[in-house]
Amino acid sequence: METIIEWIVEEEDIDSMDHVNNCVYVSYLEKGRKHWYQEAGASKQDLEKKDLGTAVLKLDVLFRKEARLGERLWIKTCTARLGSTSFVLEQNIINEEGEIITEAMVTSVMFDRIERKSTIVAKEISRWFIE
Repeated sequence: METIIEWIVEEEDIDSMDHVNNCVYVSYLEKGRKHWYQEAGASKQDLEKKDLGTAVLKLDVLFRKEARLGERLWIKTCTARLGSTSFVLEQNIINEEGEIITEAMVTSVMFDRIERKSTIVAKEISRWFIE
């Protein structure tokens, strides 16, 4: 499954170098994952009903090109790999010229919110890796 959201760079996203700060790119990626979870039927609220949650285990980000104030960006999120208790989403941030300006591989772990330990990936998430 693949989702795409649009974002316009705002003034608070800009650092002293007059471009998007690296921490802000990470927040863009988080917005993209949140949207992916919602579209997958695995929003925070959906998972909490089952006492489940996810946590980022590893974040591998490559910053290829800067983004500046007012630029329109697209955050693309899609499935990459599925393990028994973890899964990987591939994310790209794309600028108006269609260039990939940021690449990320985000490994998340599924966990039991009561036991506070990892558990098998919920079917709401795993099914999108199989289809």
